[in-house]
Amino acid sequence: MAVYAGCLLLCFAAAAVGAVASAGAPEFYQHLTRPPWAPPPWLFGPVWSLLYTMIGVAAGLIANLPAERRPRVWRALGLFAIQLAANALWSWLFFAWHQGLLACGEIVVLWILIAATLRSFWGLRLMAGLILIPYLAWVTFAALLSWVVWRLNPALLGG
Repeated sequence: MAVYAGCLLLCFAAAAVGAVASAGAPEFYQHLTRPPWAPPPWLFGPVWSLLYTMIGVAAGLIANLPAERRPRVWRALGLFAIQLAANALWSWLFFAWHQGLLACGEIVVLWILIAATLRSFWGLRLMAGLILIPYLAWVTFAALLSWVVWRLNPALLGG
């Protein structure tokens, strides 16, 4: 149980780093021109809370694997940690620093890192990989939304 708690703690620490950057996000997001299919600002908090919980559980499933699988486990968890850092960075790029193009490029890198983590987790424990699918789906949607919002707001997000 301590391993799961540690993985969840790590995920919520990354969320907190992103939250610091996103302190003014609801107000900033309201000032942005958004496509009609953009979610309302209140939806992001609950979705991300659920996703961080799910990815923490997925990491716990991997971290709890038997010792004979340790080299692959450490590689998978290393990928996991890198994608978690990239996740936190996106909020800084978009909401704190208003760097739309950099945020769009970074979210593509994040997507690749999540896909690699999902594949790595899947190869070690199917359920851990399956748990990451909604995360990858949401980041896919977020990447498209980021691109469209950046293109609609060059003055606010750097043209």
